[in-house]
Amino acid sequence: MPAAIRRTRSPSGDDTPARPPLLREFLLVSALFLVYKLGRLLANGHEAAAFRNAHRVWDAERALHLPGEETVQHLLTHGGEPLIRIANTYYAAVHFPATIAFLAWLYWRRPAHYLWSRRVLALLTGAALALHLLMPLAPPRMLTAAGLVDTARVYGPSVYGATPETDSMANQFAAMPSLHFGWALMVAVGLIAATRSRWRGLWLLHPLLTLLVVVGTANHYWFDALAAAALLGLALLAVRAPGPGRTATPRVPRPRTATTTAPPAGVLR
Repeated sequence: MPAAIRRTRSPSGDDTPARPPLLREFLLVSALFLVYKLGRLLANGHEAAAFRNAHRVWDAERALHLPGEETVQHLLTHGGEPLIRIANTYYAAVHFPATIAFLAWLYWRRPAHYLWSRRVLALLTGAALALHLLMPLAPPRMLTAAGLVDTARVYGPSVYGATPETDSMANQFAAMPSLHFGWALMVAVGLIAATRSRWRGLWLLHPLLTLLVVVGTANHYWFDALAAAALLGLALLAVRAPGPGRTATPRVPRPRTATTTAPPAGVLR
């Protein structure tokens, strides 16, 4: 058992993992997000290679007869401008808050699952940043051969700068793997593992919706999601999962009944 997971005796008498220090975890998670942002910026400056890789990914998907990304975008555009704006907002606003809320809930309610999930996310993010550096990739919205619309640029809101080559906020040539999808999938896996509800499988709707959004808005290829799922699978194999999540139910102690022995007949106390 990792040394970081300390066991304490709960009021119910069960051994439950103690929460790690809040300040330390806040700093660690903040550092994880900072490395995520800075690491993507370090991968800037490889535009030519990013477009070459984009053509290779596009051709490989067609060779494998994967459904075209334009199919998902057509479904989105047929829903009208309000649906497109909702998808763009989901892409821009749900990614980080959902992951933070997931970690915060686990920290307070399932400390062992929190430590497991935080380690898996750290491994996934580190592997993703390495792949961003090794294989810069232009997203399908930039690829002329794809014929897709940059929905965020046309309809808003957009989280990217108008000039990808000089975008100081994000690396727009780091499409593979899709951490939008990878983190969303880990949120679902983590909540399914940490809860016992008969409906917990519905958490898979989050990565499914995220997949449709990242593809429909032309920010990612199918291969980007597949790469994220493969890296997440390796991270899950590398980090030992805790036992099933449960909420301890306090045990009410039985009242002790005093027994008295009647004195023998004729004997006075």
